[in-house]
Amino acid sequence: MTPVDLLGSEREPLPEARSVGQPRAEGRLEVTLLLRRRTDIAPYPERPGIPRPGPWAQAWPSREEFARTWGAHPDDVDRVRAFAQAFHLEVRSEQVGARLVRLGGTVERFEQAFGVALERWAFPAGTYRGRTGPVRLPDELNGIVLGVFGLDDRPQARAHVRRRRTALASDRSYPPTQVAAAYGFPSGATGAGTTIGFLELGGGYNADDVAAYFQGQGIAPPSITAVSVDGATNTPTGELDGPDGEVQLDLEVAGSSAPGAALVAYFAPNTDAGFLDGLSAAVHDTTHRPSIVSVSWGGPEPSWTGQARAALDAVFQDAATLGITVLVAAGDSGATDGEPDGALTVDFPASSPHVLACGGTSLVLDQTQRVSEVVWNDLAADEGATGGGVSEAFALPTYQSSPPVPAAPNGFAGRGVPDVAANADPATGYAVAVDGAAVVLGGTSAVAPLWAGLLARIVELEGGSLGFLNPSLYRPPVASTCHDITSGNNGGYEAGPGWDPCTGWGSPDGMQLLAALRGVLPPE
Repeated sequence: MTPVDLLGSEREPLPEARSVGQPRAEGRLEVTLLLRRRTDIAPYPERPGIPRPGPWAQAWPSREEFARTWGAHPDDVDRVRAFAQAFHLEVRSEQVGARLVRLGGTVERFEQAFGVALERWAFPAGTYRGRTGPVRLPDELNGIVLGVFGLDDRPQARAHVRRRRTALASDRSYPPTQVAAAYGFPSGATGAGTTIGFLELGGGYNADDVAAYFQGQGIAPPSITAVSVDGATNTPTGELDGPDGEVQLDLEVAGSSAPGAALVAYFAPNTDAGFLDGLSAAVHDTTHRPSIVSVSWGGPEPSWTGQARAALDAVFQDAATLGITVLVAAGDSGATDGEPDGALTVDFPASSPHVLACGGTSLVLDQTQRVSEVVWNDLAADEGATGGGVSEAFALPTYQSSPPVPAAPNGFAGRGVPDVAANADPATGYAVAVDGAAVVLGGTSAVAPLWAGLLARIVELEGGSLGFLNPSLYRPPVASTCHDITSGNNGGYEAGPGWDPCTGWGSPDGMQLLAALRGVLPPE
């Protein structure tokens, strides 16, 4: 078996990391392999046309149909089984629809199987098991296995939630219901019959605490379910500034803006393997079947391997084909996404062309009337700013051919981020509760679940999944329903009329969006 390098799998140590020994005595580990599809998917899947009358849901394949048409081919799975047997690795699970095969074994066996040398690395925030260089595959699996995840378990993503470090007398806060009303969320709908999934990479929630929050807002507590992925569980840390804030912000914003929707939190480890497995669990879930998935975790595009970006984008493409709308926070560190060298970069997975990327604004309300709304930027006080810019990894999608998306810093014609926006400034933040304590939170982490709540209401009113919205969003009838944010910048790009790399098309007018979508989806 002649080994070949797996494209895009190269790894370097984290900054300031140093090797502190071998992890071979640490026991067994599990690794996820992503396999190729048996049939290609269209680049940017749109809603299939269906004649009226008929529920929208009929237009989308079921997850079972998807597995039969686009899942892993049985012959490819057999080849992976034979490979595992040759290296004395155990096949722990096979997911045909998601095209994932999970292998278990010792560190030494995995080193032999994939031609890597694993080390234990120490860095300022802790330690991780890591590797340098590429993963190697036998020639028989070249082109069949597209990604190998879990050999390296470094922390991969950060939560895009912000709490004010220094409160000012001018600060404001709003319950999510007030923000939803200001954005014209359709009345007469609660998201009933819709399921929203959330990817969570740490922390958790206490059901009684979350229920008490909703009761305090006069809202019947929604149905919330926790799903464990790769051994991660709903585990609240009790730390106000820890990952609990992300989890509970997601649930409370979405649950307030769409109280009739069922909420499902998929808890996975904060590694590239955990991100892939958790996202795949949500998209291919045949039990809860979410039609909307909200992701508020990410990191600078260059911090991900090429295979990780390609693998996650492929799952988002799966979601688009299944009629699932995926919303992703665009980041909270401005146009540099917090990169120490100050280079302009976007956050991934918001830069995937198959997601609805959500940027942030600073919103001032008088009751439920918008008084002003500008780009969120408080970088001067080190309080964050909306992410946004141009991808250097994903090419300009066809649906973005008409907005004036600038070139990426390296001259690449890339995907522009974000697509839409909403209130994210912690100085005009959301009044929520974390671990039972009242707190005001912001960040683009709040925007993804807020838009998820809006779409859940529209799904209820229209009787079926909306699917991949971006091609419709970039058509004038839909784009014009957003409140155009023309003032401000994110430290690298200026807002202006129409789409821009700060707030995309702008913040929503829910009733206008509903009316426009009814004219666009499904086609006559």
